[in-house]
Amino acid sequence: MARKFKSMDGNNAAAYVSYAFTEVAGIYPITPSSPMADYVDQWAAQGQKNIFGTPVKVVEMESEAGAAGTVHGSLGAGAITTTYTASQGLLLMIPNMYKIAGEQLPSVFHVSARTVASHALNIFGDHSDVMACRQTGFAMLAEGNVQEVMDLSAVAHLAAIKGRTPFINFFDGFRTSHEIQKVAIWDYEDLKELCDMDAVQAFRDHALNPEHPSARGSHENGDIFFQHREACNSVYDALPEVVEDYMNQVNEKLGTNYHLFDYYGAPDADRVVVCMGSFCDVLEEVIDYLNAHGEKVGLVKVRLYRPWSIKHFIAALPKTVKSIAVMDRTKEPGSIGEPLYQDVITALYESGMADL
Repeated sequence: MARKFKSMDGNNAAAYVSYAFTEVAGIYPITPSSPMADYVDQWAAQGQKNIFGTPVKVVEMESEAGAAGTVHGSLGAGAITTTYTASQGLLLMIPNMYKIAGEQLPSVFHVSARTVASHALNIFGDHSDVMACRQTGFAMLAEGNVQEVMDLSAVAHLAAIKGRTPFINFFDGFRTSHEIQKVAIWDYEDLKELCDMDAVQAFRDHALNPEHPSARGSHENGDIFFQHREACNSVYDALPEVVEDYMNQVNEKLGTNYHLFDYYGAPDADRVVVCMGSFCDVLEEVIDYLNAHGEKVGLVKVRLYRPWSIKHFIAALPKTVKSIAVMDRTKEPGSIGEPLYQDVITALYESGMADL
């Protein structure tokens, strides 16, 4: 497929792709995510159409909590709905995120990840905001540069629809959200071709409607609640394969090579770094330099962070690895290790590789 090229930043790339799959956008601006909502608002005002043939309906609320409530309500009414946020704004959305995930509604939250203020306000692009949402039930997909945002944001939307699971699609605030690169862009016709329209129709058929009523927001005692809470496991167990399948379809269309975990470096590396986000590109240059000077090192780039697939992670590691370093972009005071580190440790232990 011949692709057109355009100079844009990460926010523009995410907005461009999300517009294709969005019927309603519930928004409230917060740095550094505000340009995403702004682009969508401009395009909607100009009458630009999504892959469903309609302009996006943009609803700006008075807080991020209100935006999340709008997203939840709109999804319940059968409209594929998106929002854009970061940092404290994302944290204000958490209560609704539990409901959106619990009701298996196909939304995507595009997050230009940014520090959550603690002892001081900071706008550094770390992952403390998205890591605070691990427990909500949202799947989490990470990108490291503007081209990846363009290519993989589509995977988040497509997998959310088919996998009946909402996604946080995130990339580093400022470092990726505001970095301008010349990138190859999607054609909306190709995105429409990739979209599972039967899954879209099934979602719409399940919408709240007095003509075919369904129960929502029930109350359950503990014995039943936790049985139903466990019942969602099958959806999350199946989701990595759904994401991998869409990555393969994207690879086939674009000639790319995306996987849930991508390895870069020496095939016989004895030392490997695991990380996600914008500094993967920097690490690639370091790895090239070190390997050219006789070292044997490599990098595992995490793309699908939630749900974590142990099988795919272990497959990405070279068989020769002797030591692994994990580079988180967040601080979790009081823990025995940051989130990505703990996931890697658990994956290695579960796979009988605890001695690494």
